[in-house]
Amino acid sequence: MYSFSKCRTAGCSHFAVSSIDGNGNLIESGDFCFAHTPNKDSLQQQIYSYIATHDKIVGLNVSGLTFTNIDFTNKRFYGCDFSNCLFSGIKTTNFRVRMSNFAFSVFTDCNFLNSNVLFSSYAGAKFSHVLFTGSDMIQNNFCGISSFQSSFDDSDLYSSYFINAKLIDTSFRNCNIKETVFYEITQQNVSFRQSNTNAAIFDKRGSALFTGLEELDVPQGVQKGPSL
Repeated sequence: MYSFSKCRTAGCSHFAVSSIDGNGNLIESGDFCFAHTPNKDSLQQQIYSYIATHDKIVGLNVSGLTFTNIDFTNKRFYGCDFSNCLFSGIKTTNFRVRMSNFAFSVFTDCNFLNSNVLFSSYAGAKFSHVLFTGSDMIQNNFCGISSFQSSFDDSDLYSSYFINAKLIDTSFRNCNIKETVFYEITQQNVSFRQSNTNAAIFDKRGSALFTGLEELDVPQGVQKGPSL
């Protein structure tokens, strides 16, 4: 798991980001958060190089960094902190993540096709034109996300949480959403076609009380909304 060492700048409560030593090895407990890092450009280049030359990455803390057109194909991240990061133009497949934090990050024009992400958090993140198509996204935290023109199609979202999520033009077609929680979501033009909506939780009574469900997906006693 990534280090919880605080930034050494007086009065700063943020965690220190990782750094790289002279031999190219990861130092999990750095000195400063990214905002207070003296040479941000140098640190970013070191982090990019480290990711490019390692397939398995453990305990990396890069909170606040920007990742543009970085290749994460076949990379494996364990216990890493990517919170408050910006991901732009990422086109990758077979992205593997365990117990990592992407909270409050921003994703724009990204493809994470056939990803495998378990026990991780995207709480408060923003997705714009992002594809997770064909992915396993099991027991993850998507609470409070804002998703625009994005797709989780053909994915396994078992037992994940989308509480208070804002979903606009977002697709969950042919997904496994068994025990996935969608409490108090805001939605516009959202499709769950061919997903097992009866096994998901859309309100606190446990039913799939949700406008626009497929005919066979509507629980007994719930009125069917308009087709999607």
